[in-house]
Amino acid sequence: MTRGMTLIWKFNVVLVGIFALGFLVTGYISYAVLQSNAREEILDNARVLMEYALSSRNYTNSQVKPLLETQLKYTFLPQSVPAYAATEQFNDLRKKYSDYSYKEATLNPTNPRDRAADWETDIVNQFRQSLGRLELVGERDTPTGRSLFLPRPIQIKDPACLACHSTPEAAPKTMLDLYGPANGFGWKVNDIIGAQIVSVPVQLPVQRANRTFQVFMVSLTAVFLATMLMLNVMLYSLVIRRVKRLSRIAEEVSLGNLEAGEFVTRTKDEIGVLTEALARMKASLVQAMKMLEE
Repeated sequence: MTRGMTLIWKFNVVLVGIFALGFLVTGYISYAVLQSNAREEILDNARVLMEYALSSRNYTNSQVKPLLETQLKYTFLPQSVPAYAATEQFNDLRKKYSDYSYKEATLNPTNPRDRAADWETDIVNQFRQSLGRLELVGERDTPTGRSLFLPRPIQIKDPACLACHSTPEAAPKTMLDLYGPANGFGWKVNDIIGAQIVSVPVQLPVQRANRTFQVFMVSLTAVFLATMLMLNVMLYSLVIRRVKRLSRIAEEVSLGNLEAGEFVTRTKDEIGVLTEALARMKASLVQAMKMLEE
């Protein structure tokens, strides 16, 4: 009994050690992969929203603004400005998804609501210092939780934009009546005057990744425990029980009890070979004892 339990104990110690190592390695790799996938999902969402804003700008500039050209001579309509239209449409989206945000953060904007905050100013300056850079990715804490932000530079590439932003004298009078002559001027071709910034929450994708990780690790533990139980049953039935019987008979024979039992096997595995060897040894011992008695 003691020998059998000792063998099982040693077997389980080795098995638990192997599992612990595999558990740690698998856990580390799976957690890293899931977190990476969650971040890629967040980033993909941000890029989709950025393209949505760009599509809104293009639609306003190509289809809405031409229809309002006559009216713009008498009244300046912010709705004809692509940046205004994209922001307004995104604000409507935020009625259902309040954690998402879009802003055309500008250092010297015509519309005061587009003025860049301190952290947004830092982003615009990064684009100005790294000309040719088309995108940044970062994270920051917000009142609603951790948020990933995706900025792209706003660069004046079309000279037509300067009709409203070169000097107050060249700007439409209707625009000056609405916003005044103090802001939104002095822009030049190829200047980076701001950044389009999309912000998306990271909480939900990360939570899903964490839940998936927990389910995976719990499932892995359950599979290990079931496997360990089946291996213990198999080890006991195929090895330990048979070895215990052999050791009991061998011990009785060693004490002189030649009627303790027979070494019988019906298998040809290693234990079966050992059983046959013990049977031959017992037969030789019995014959030797008979010869001594004669």
